Amino acid sequence: MFNTAGKAGSEPQYTRRGLLGLGIGAAAGLAGCAGPQTTERFVAETAPIYRTPANGRTGLGRRSPYYDAMYGPKLDEQFPLPAIPYWEIDPRYLRQEVADPTGERPGTLVVDTTDRFLYLVRENGRAMRYGVGIGRAGFSWSGRAVVKWKQEWPKWTPPRDMIARQPELEKWSAENGGMPPGLDNPLGARALYIFQGGIDTLYRVHGSPEYRSIGKAVSSGCVRLLNQDVCDLYDRVPTRTPILVT
Repeated sequence: MFNTAGKAGSEPQYTRRGLLGLGIGAAAGLAGCAGPQTTERFVAETAPIYRTPANGRTGLGRRSPYYDAMYGPKLDEQFPLPAIPYWEIDPRYLRQEVADPTGERPGTLVVDTTDRFLYLVRENGRAMRYGVGIGRAGFSWSGRAVVKWKQEWPKWTPPRDMIARQPELEKWSAENGGMPPGLDNPLGARALYIFQGGIDTLYRVHGSPEYRSIGKAVSSGCVRLLNQDVCDLYDRVPTRTPILVT
C-alpha cells in the first residue's frame, strides 16, 4: 500500500477525490455506516414479511415440514381430523418445548390465562407449552384442582345457565342426551375434566376446531387447544394430574 507520496508501508491517506474515484456508491456506503442506525431499527427494517389472511398474495408462508407433520391431518381418529392452517396462527402459540417458567412439580398442568399458554411441566426445568383460548370476561375460573377423568371424543352438555342465555342449546341439554361427538362438537377431539375437592368445577381443558380462537379470550370459561394439540396432551396426562389455573 502506498501513501500519497508513493512510499510503501504507510497507512492509506484517503481524500475526497480518492473517495469519488471509488465511486458514488462506495462513498454513500461509507457515509451510511455513520448514520443513526440501531440494532432494533435494523431488525425492523429487514424483518421478513409474512402472508396473513388479509394479505394472502404477498410475503412468505410460515410453513415448515416439522409443523406440517405436527398439524397435519389425523386420519386414524374416530372422526378424521383435517389439517390445521397453522401459518395463520401467531407462531408463539404453536406447540413447543420451552424452559419451565412456573416452578411447579413435573407432571403439573399450569394454565397461564394472561399470556394464553398451557404448560405441562417436565423434568430438568423444561415444559411442553401449548397455545390456548380462554374464557372471556365473566366466564373464567382459577385455582388448584385435579384432572378427575378424561375422554376421547366426548359428548357436550351445556350447563343450565348457558342454556338460559342461549335457549337454542336446549336440544343439547342433559335431559336430551347432550351433543354427540364429532368435528363440530365444542369439546373437540379430547377433554380433560377438572374437579376440585371431589366436585366437578364444570371447567374443561378440551380441543376445538376453531383454530383462530387460540390466543384469545372467547370461550364460556373452559380452556381450548387446537385439536392436534389436545390429542398430544391427552396422551401425556394421566388422571389425577394436578392443575393450576392462574
